[in-house]
Amino acid sequence: MKVIGLLGGIGSGKSTIAQQLMELGAHKIDADKVGHEILSDEDVRHAVKNRWGEFVFDENGWIDRARLAKMVFGNAEGESSSLADLEAITHPRIRAEIQRRLQVLRDARAEVVILDAPVLIKAGWDHLCDELVFIECPLATRLRRVEQRGWSAADLESREAAQTSLDEKRSRCNVSLDNSKDTQHAFRQVEELFDRWTLDANSDNP
Repeated sequence: MKVIGLLGGIGSGKSTIAQQLMELGAHKIDADKVGHEILSDEDVRHAVKNRWGEFVFDENGWIDRARLAKMVFGNAEGESSSLADLEAITHPRIRAEIQRRLQVLRDARAEVVILDAPVLIKAGWDHLCDELVFIECPLATRLRRVEQRGWSAADLESREAAQTSLDEKRSRCNVSLDNSKDTQHAFRQVEELFDRWTLDANSDNP
């Protein structure tokens, strides 16, 4: 089984590339979704309440991700320590769940698994991958995409400042994929990569 990590800037199209790979037969572990699921864990909710109080909870007692993000990624003084506290609460649990899902897929003899995690390097989850792919995309295109999510340029800058730099991500990758053009241009590259990974996976597990 080949585990592939996808890296790139926010709005670079990691989800689109992952979807194309899934259409070819790859499996995907979305660390963001795992993180969202982790927020419903009772121990996590308790730790979050101790750190940020009732403000980040909705009327039903569940963590409101938008409120939590405002506390963690906003421009308030001490935001760096706030983010570090959230990561200390959630990252070990997310990693454990990623490893559990990888083992399930390995037991099922999956060939290619995509690990989609914005903090892949920062959290040390890149060590779970066999290969890292950097998705190239210009800032103007990425900004246009995140504006469709309701983000501003300042929101993009703030979120990216909390992640590993693009230069560092790029330098850690084995492969780069150009996603600055149309989807067909990207898909041709995706097909080539998928064919190679599948061949490698079958060679490793005859």
